[in-house]
Amino acid sequence: MSYGLIATLIVLVIVVGAITTKKCEAFLIAGSMVGALVLWKQNFLTEWVSTLEGVMSDEAYVILICGLFGSLVALLTASKGSFGFTKIVTKICSTERKTLFTTFLLGILIFVDDYLNVLSIGTAMKGSYDKKKVPREALAYLLDSTGAPVCVLIPFSSWAAYFGAIFLQQDCVKSLAGGSLMKTYLMAVPYCVYPIVALIIVFLFCMGWFPKLGGMKKAYDRVAATGKTYSDISRKYNIGSEYGEEEGRSVWFFVIPLAVLVGIAVATGDLVVAAIIAILVCMVLYIGAKIMTFSEFWDTFVKGFADMLPIIILLISALTFQKIASEMEMTEFFVDLCKPIMSGAVFPMIAFIIVGLLAFMIANAWGVCTLVAPVLLPLGASAGANIVLVMAAILSGCAFGNHACFYCDTTVLASNGAGIDNLEHAGSQLPYVLIGAAVSVIGFLILGLVM
Repeated sequence: MSYGLIATLIVLVIVVGAITTKKCEAFLIAGSMVGALVLWKQNFLTEWVSTLEGVMSDEAYVILICGLFGSLVALLTASKGSFGFTKIVTKICSTERKTLFTTFLLGILIFVDDYLNVLSIGTAMKGSYDKKKVPREALAYLLDSTGAPVCVLIPFSSWAAYFGAIFLQQDCVKSLAGGSLMKTYLMAVPYCVYPIVALIIVFLFCMGWFPKLGGMKKAYDRVAATGKTYSDISRKYNIGSEYGEEEGRSVWFFVIPLAVLVGIAVATGDLVVAAIIAILVCMVLYIGAKIMTFSEFWDTFVKGFADMLPIIILLISALTFQKIASEMEMTEFFVDLCKPIMSGAVFPMIAFIIVGLLAFMIANAWGVCTLVAPVLLPLGASAGANIVLVMAAILSGCAFGNHACFYCDTTVLASNGAGIDNLEHAGSQLPYVLIGAAVSVIGFLILGLVM
């Protein structure tokens, strides 16, 4: 039995409750338990615990990434090498525009994985934003906007490998490019409207040609009035990182571990391995240079891991709800609801809307693609839609959902990378995300009519 409508209503309550109370984790946990009660009745608690345990087992990789990145950031901060990097970047980024544009370029260059993108660049750029009195909300927005959107557009990314493989499982796609994953994916890239529009908006924002809207305007007003680059609510995410400039050490204590992190991640495709090796490099560098003793190194490692616990709880809560929403067949509910209005010309637009809403509600773009691609691609083919556009619509919808959802993993990590509260980040970037989505709806409608 499908409980898709109930799941949708639960999502709405979660969104309203989280925004109202700023207690996202509590509402995600409560929502998943209500969903479990609907699904499993008197056995709901046992099944909910089983689902929770399954999520923690299945997502051990993500949990490790979060914890290890927390340890790495703590070690980089404690080495005070970041101040040497900040001094260099500050000289290059002599204006707000240059600071924003440098972040934008780094976001494009580190394209291999959206997790790596937001966490490494955030660590590298926070000091420069504080120096130039640019709100951290702007940093979080740029991190989030050059995460998933860039990974979608670059064929040598984790997104390309995963989504291309899912698409190629469908018969209507196999014939497009002779079964080649790369060729198939590249066919869709030029029509991925949302990632393209999102990056255009980011570029205009960096150049100062796009207005400050909503929460972002409030953030800039706060900096102008108080000089604070982050709010009092976000101060808890920056305790222990506010060292004096004079205490800074060699930039190489910061640059070498980060370079190792990026290099190993690109070479192996495994962020956990990359983070562990980068941490080992930190140990050799810092203990060898007598920056810290082994005991201090270990204490810093543990503290950094522990500091990520709120983020890990949020991710586990979101993923648990995602699993239960999937069991309630929320995706199937949406697809069935929209089937009667799907024609070939409007199909890509409808597909973008469906996937975008699902990715927003479920907070897992890859999971949504796994669920909808086997349904939407054959359905689009039978409706006479352009299959390349349908693939592009699925990719765009997933990128939008990842970008917009305030409890999505990349949004959570972007706010963490920038050192600000998650809901403050999500609220400040929302107007730009919605503008990108509106343009994308129109874009897919036009493309569907002419292709």
